[in-house]
Amino acid sequence: MLIKSKTTIAIPPGATIKEQLEDRELSQKEFAARMGMSEKHISNLIRGSVRLTPEVAMRLEMVLGIPARFWNNLEAIYREDIEKIKEENQMDNDFEILKKIPYNEMVKNGWIEKVDEKSEKVIELRKYFEVANLAILSNPQLNKIACRRTAITQKSDYCLLAMAQKAKIEARDREVEAINIKQLENSIEEIRNLTLRKTTEVGEILTDVLSKCGIALVILPNLMGSFLQGATFYEERKIIIGMTARGKDADIFWFSLFHELGHIIKGHINNTNGTTEEDEKEADDFARDILIPKDDYDLFVKTGNFSKIAIEGFSHKIGIASGIVVGRLQNDGYIKYSWHNDLKEKI
Repeated sequence: MLIKSKTTIAIPPGATIKEQLEDRELSQKEFAARMGMSEKHISNLIRGSVRLTPEVAMRLEMVLGIPARFWNNLEAIYREDIEKIKEENQMDNDFEILKKIPYNEMVKNGWIEKVDEKSEKVIELRKYFEVANLAILSNPQLNKIACRRTAITQKSDYCLLAMAQKAKIEARDREVEAINIKQLENSIEEIRNLTLRKTTEVGEILTDVLSKCGIALVILPNLMGSFLQGATFYEERKIIIGMTARGKDADIFWFSLFHELGHIIKGHINNTNGTTEEDEKEADDFARDILIPKDDYDLFVKTGNFSKIAIEGFSHKIGIASGIVVGRLQNDGYIKYSWHNDLKEKI
């Protein structure tokens, strides 16, 4: 049974056995009898579907007069060639996956080393993702990630995996307390109050509050085409939230963060097949209503007064950053996206 790739052909020792039988005009039936083995086993041995063991090699030496070390060597070469062919064929498959991974951006961010050959790039990526081959990345067991994305494409899927892996690597040395969802629920108001602080002031405080809940927060650079704003998943005995500054508007960051916190509180982050549309909507609703309580918002929009002074007054009343209210009004179509952006803070 020949196994081959573009550059290698694995020839089983059985091919040489078959040649010997033909040269000696010896039937497989008689050969099997002389070897003290079944005809079926001899047939499988010739086809290469069973291993040529050291015991069989010794029998071949007795029957055919060719040293056992010769047969053992042929078997070793055959098995090495099979593994080489598997690797070459897998490499070809990984070359196709390589096209979908944002390799150059990952190099630019310092996540992986820059190399030139395609095979070297694949090896760098295998090491980065900690997988034997890139096809394994499609395994659902590796993709139990709850995330907020503005669009989903094949490229964005690989961007998500790249960013989630970076978050894992960054969070490995983070010391956090045991996972405590109740503690997180009790900390929601404290986290919400941070929206009133300058974004340059909240990083350390936010990280500390979440760490007490068993959550490691990692801020990541955005990858083009990821459409990603946040991703959450379990890793060992902690929960990791990876956040990007995509769009650079603080209101988007806060909404995305509370969206991810919603996934955690609602228990969405360990589903084998990832989150459902219903899960994503539930997390959106959680973020929306925590940041701006529904009843308060409904009363405000009924006034129809969306002046800067009115927005600032409403924001002060409910204790939230004015930029978050502006972002909500823009998203809901009450004001144009060009209005009141001076109330928004940038990250």
